[in-house]
Amino acid sequence: MKRNFLSDNIKNILISSFGAFICIFLIAYTNSIDESNIWLIPPFGASLVLVMAVHDSPLASPKNVFFGHVLSASSGVLMFYFFENNVLSIALGLALAIMTMQMTNTIHPPAGANPIIAILGAKTFEFVIMPVAIGALFIVIFALIYNKVWNR
Repeated sequence: MKRNFLSDNIKNILISSFGAFICIFLIAYTNSIDESNIWLIPPFGASLVLVMAVHDSPLASPKNVFFGHVLSASSGVLMFYFFENNVLSIALGLALAIMTMQMTNTIHPPAGANPIIAILGAKTFEFVIMPVAIGALFIVIFALIYNKVWNR
């Protein structure tokens, strides 16, 4: 039986979009009710594009999503610790994040924003745990379950 490319494509678009909607809704909702912690950071939106729309990409693998975010955020916090908030620390933070992700084979492009957020926001290593590690782990678990349910 011949598959209908158009209907399969529309189905995948709807499944991907709905999955991203549910996951970011849950994170944003948690962010809105828990004023003591920040749960939502912009790179999570870009991560959801990868884990929902191109989930077979190596850049969307659970290892890359989690460690890409954690290593990149750590790079930014470390550079802020040594150099504070200036153009050098931002450039070094991003360069260190890229180098670390390449060396560990955990490249995840959305995580490239984390060092900039960490430095501009004067973040400490708590930022690496919450929201970065916890949020990335939530996205990974959600995507694994969601994509498994839809046999993707």
